[in-house]
This record gives sequence, structure tokens and C-alpha cells, in this order.
Amino acid sequence: MKKILALGASNSRNSINKQLATFASQQIPNTTPKVIDLNDFEMPIFSIDREKENGIPEAAHRFKEIIEEHDGIIISFAEHNGNYSAAFKNITDWVSRLEGKVWADKPMFLMATSPGGRGGASVLELANKLFPFSGGRVVASFSLPSFRNNFSPENGILDKSLKMSFEERATLFANEIMAGVEVKV
Repeated sequence: MKKILALGASNSRNSINKQLATFASQQIPNTTPKVIDLNDFEMPIFSIDREKENGIPEAAHRFKEIIEEHDGIIISFAEHNGNYSAAFKNITDWVSRLEGKVWADKPMFLMATSPGGRGGASVLELANKLFPFSGGRVVASFSLPSFRNNFSPENGILDKSLKMSFEERATLFANEIMAGVEVKV
């Protein structure tokens, strides 16, 4: 069975992006999802001086190992001033020091949501543009605006047109996962 890694790119304990990533991972048939929490990978703020003095933190190695163990990755981004959250950016900065291809050429379904009407569109656009340079094979992306109006934990995506759009993109991602070679661990 294929393995999906899912995460909300936020260190909020009540992250709506983690809720969306968890939901999305459960919609991919014939896969086993694993949802991780960025708080489990907290590290000092990246600097070349820290790396020279102390090396790369063990948490960065663990994060990279988890990526390698999965057949596909789902990320839902929190938007902080039009960009990634500091916690997410810091983790990827450290992991990039291990090997340039942070995402190991894995198929990716990138998403974003927010309480507002743009649904994290700026950070999603940024991720879609930049992830291929760090080994992300972006297969699909999806933005969910007005999270609290358009999502419920019990029923998922509530708006019919948004739900249809999500399902189309999730199918693209699922097809890519199923076409790939399964990771053996």
C-alpha cells in the first residue's frame, strides 16, 4: 500500500492547515496516511554559524527520513504575511543543508487555507513556483478560502464547487501516486 505524508505548514496547535492536510490525506484511496506536526521538529533558527558550530540538528535528519519513507506528500500552507510560516521555512532551511532536494522528487499535492477569502493564495503561488527547485514534483494544488465557512471536521469541504475542485486535484495526485514505484521501508 502506498504511503502518504501530510502536514500543515504551521506550528499552531490548532492549525486549520493541519486539519485540511489531514482531511486530504484521508481522501486518497489505497494509501496509508501519516500526519506529522511541525512542533515535533523544532530547531534553532538556521544560520551557517550554528551549522559550523553544532552541525545539522537531529530533527532535520528525522524530517528528511520521513520524507524518504513516503510515496507522496500533502502540504497545506499557513500564510504569514504572504509567505511560509517561520517554523516551516526554518525546517526546510535546515533540511536543505542535508541535500539540495528537500522533497526527494516525491509527488506533491500543495494546498493552503485561511479564514479569509483568498485562502492563502499568495503562499500557495509561491510554493508552486519554488518547490520544483527543491525537489518537489507538484502534481496538484488547491486553495480553500474562508475555512470556517467552507470546512467542517465531520463533513469536509462544504461548498459544492470547491469540493469538486478539490476532488479533481486529489484524483490527479492519487493517480500520480499509484503510477509511481512504492517506497519499501
